[in-house]
Amino acid sequence: MKKIYPEKLKIGDEVRIIAPSRSIKILSEEIKRIADKRFLDLGLKLSFGKHVYETDEFNSSSIESRIADLHEAFSEKNVKGIITVIGGFNSNQLLKYIDWKLIKNNPKIFCGFSDITVLNNAIFAKTGLINYSGPHYSSFGQKLHFDYTLDYFQKCLMADSPFEVSSSDSWNDDEWYLDQNKRELISNKGYLVINEGESEGTILGANLCTFNLLQGTEYFPNLSDSILFLEDDYETVPHTFDRDLQSLIHLPDFNKIRGLVIGRFQKKSNMTDELLKKIIKTKKELDNIPVIANVDFGHSDPKITFPVGGEVNIIASKNKLSIKLIKH
Repeated sequence: MKKIYPEKLKIGDEVRIIAPSRSIKILSEEIKRIADKRFLDLGLKLSFGKHVYETDEFNSSSIESRIADLHEAFSEKNVKGIITVIGGFNSNQLLKYIDWKLIKNNPKIFCGFSDITVLNNAIFAKTGLINYSGPHYSSFGQKLHFDYTLDYFQKCLMADSPFEVSSSDSWNDDEWYLDQNKRELISNKGYLVINEGESEGTILGANLCTFNLLQGTEYFPNLSDSILFLEDDYETVPHTFDRDLQSLIHLPDFNKIRGLVIGRFQKKSNMTDELLKKIIKTKKELDNIPVIANVDFGHSDPKITFPVGGEVNIIASKNKLSIKLIKH
């Protein structure tokens, strides 16, 4: 399938906020106020889907309302980018109701992470449209320590040039939305190289347990010549990460992947460098591909924005360590 790269965002563009998973109603007024100002400071105009405030017992809304906002965002010519409110648990409910031709014929920026992983990868698989795993609208509501996340959002969505992904100086895994002024920064040790090597390929994946929901469906992308970017949240402990990764390895075309990049684990997952190394080293299918971990994406902060379907070059050796987004 031919890849489609959407136009980058520029000053004055309209960005539509939609809620394909949980509703905007769960966000505080403070978070929304800070997020709105951040987009304003970028020179972007915000608009909101008609149904983003609807909510039900699952803090979401009906399939019909979520599909309506998604389709409207892609169909309106004035909208140049679409960003999700927040993650959740039910984006995969939407897949069989999506008008894929509409999306393919109206390519534009689409960005979110976590539960949005099903949409990121299904959109690429069904249409060839490169879209983005990156911060939600809610993420922009962080009062402090957002500079790194914002920098990579701009590098990926507002510029065309290739760029290197450098480790952040520090990271955090606190419940920032409960107290914006009480943040706990942790010094970043940098990348962990588990397997050395150099490779180039198409980025697929993101949230592992969500990505796996697409297995065996028409919405799962072709793994050939891919580099998997995988992460998971605090509910995933070492043994569940192990079996979720093993599930991918059992796929018929897994032997065609070219590399593995693993996002930072949350503290509650109790994953250590030693445990992660052991998990990777027990899987002979990974022996001959580069594997890099502790990269700034996932459910801790800060995080990069990266293109699902875009191209990346990774180098992991004694002399050089590099992750470079070459086409996004």
